[in-house]
Amino acid sequence: MPRRDGMERKDLLKANVKIFKCQGAALEKYAKKSVKVIVVGNPANTNCLTAAKSAPSIPKENFSCLTRLDHNRAKAQIALKLGVTSDDVKNVIIWGNHSSTQYPDVSHAKVKLQGKEVGVYDALKDDSWLKGEFITTVQQRGAAVIKARKLSSAMSAAKAICDHVRDIWFGTPEGEFVSMGIISDGNSYGVPDDLLYSFPVTIKNKTWKIVEGLTINDFSREKMDLTAKELAEEKETAFEFLSSA
Repeated sequence: MPRRDGMERKDLLKANVKIFKCQGAALEKYAKKSVKVIVVGNPANTNCLTAAKSAPSIPKENFSCLTRLDHNRAKAQIALKLGVTSDDVKNVIIWGNHSSTQYPDVSHAKVKLQGKEVGVYDALKDDSWLKGEFITTVQQRGAAVIKARKLSSAMSAAKAICDHVRDIWFGTPEGEFVSMGIISDGNSYGVPDDLLYSFPVTIKNKTWKIVEGLTINDFSREKMDLTAKELAEEKETAFEFLSSA
């Protein structure tokens, strides 16, 4: 069920828990255990978790939700600012929820300038923009699209789904990672287990792996914790609805 102008996420959650419980149950009953499930409908992370919980015999690693649209938006904002193409920007990260608490992080991102790869912070030399307006623009882009066309994103979302599926199928290029909402179990970034949280991943043989060893500064830590908190609250609300659905 799509989000309409002026609608609260909680209302959306209630309507969608029922839908994704049914979808999960149908997958459990009829799908191959090797099925790959990609959830796009919002609130995508929690809808994805609901579907996964409703299909206990399918590996939860086979469920992912779309944060590639946010990832692509973050790349585009950097590219616009530097006058390069989106393809010249790599390794941006979307941490957390596909909502306005998501954390678009470019502290590990690289941009190709005059044939050389440079860190985005070094290339832009504008920390206040990167820690301020850049983040809020990406966080609120979905709402801005709804406001402008009275409907949520269409072509950009479709493109992001294609990117997401292509990378699952063919893997990620050497030295590059992408953002994907996946089960948080066993991550090394202090995100609580059993959340559907967006991480930087590499993909090989149709299997994702969280990128390890990225340094997390205090600024990032706070933002990552904030979006985890929202996801934990959403999960709690969804599971209350789930037990009565």
